[in-house]
Amino acid sequence: QVQLVESGGGSVQSGGSLRLSCTVSGNRYSRLCMAWFHQVPGKEREGVASIDSDGNTSYADSVKGRFAIFQDNAKSTLDLQMNSLKPEATAMYYCAVDRDRGTYGRSYCRGAYDYWGQGTQVTVSS
Repeated sequence: QVQLVESGGGSVQSGGSLRLSCTVSGNRYSRLCMAWFHQVPGKEREGVASIDSDGNTSYADSVKGRFAIFQDNAKSTLDLQMNSLKPEATAMYYCAVDRDRGTYGRSYCRGAYDYWGQGTQVTVSS
């Protein structure tokens, strides 16, 4: 089974930066649809950023220009670089992975994810 372990969370001041990392094991790192979600108590889990097996990325409007999602194939990780952090980014962040349903060179991600990490807490203070 695919296993995901997040790391890199912590507490930072507003305007600071954090780099989250999701270690993927148990499956081929390539040909995966991958994403970062976050969730605060009492609210639904929301997508933050995603990347498909062709390298196409998508970001929530609230983080465009400040966050970057990318793969580090050498380390088998999915990273999320978060810059210019705002207090509203405070949440539990989860890594999610799903098998790419498309073909090589023609990725298709269905928007649902079968595998999830345990989460890592990010707290941004004013």
